[in-house]
Amino acid sequence: MNPILRNILAVILGLVLGSLVNGALITISGHVIPPPEGVDVTTEEGLKAGMHLFKPINFLFPFLAHALGTLVGAFIASKIAANRKLLFAMVIGLAFFIGGIMTIFMLPSPIWFSIVDATLAYFPMAYLGYLFAKK
Repeated sequence: MNPILRNILAVILGLVLGSLVNGALITISGHVIPPPEGVDVTTEEGLKAGMHLFKPINFLFPFLAHALGTLVGAFIASKIAANRKLLFAMVIGLAFFIGGIMTIFMLPSPIWFSIVDATLAYFPMAYLGYLFAKK
């Protein structure tokens, strides 16, 4: 396969599969760690209105969704890419980071979570995905 097409495919599959992991974890999060009583987590407005009621444990699955989605996406991109595998892993990390920053602005979350999420869930996980794919 043409290396350019293979690299494009690597990024597309990394983004799609990483997003599926992210979405799956967000979907099951409320079943594993229930949201605070009376908070509607199915809408953005409900989340905004009830965010102040969330305890630190309620932020575990959002962090895991961001981190593992990025990890899987970067791993897939690194495995498939024809060359410059670290670059393509970091492209996935950047894409998920931009999504994370957009989420921080859309959904007010505690500053500690925003810092932890932005610093640990994206670029470190993209690099780890690259390292896993290298083995």
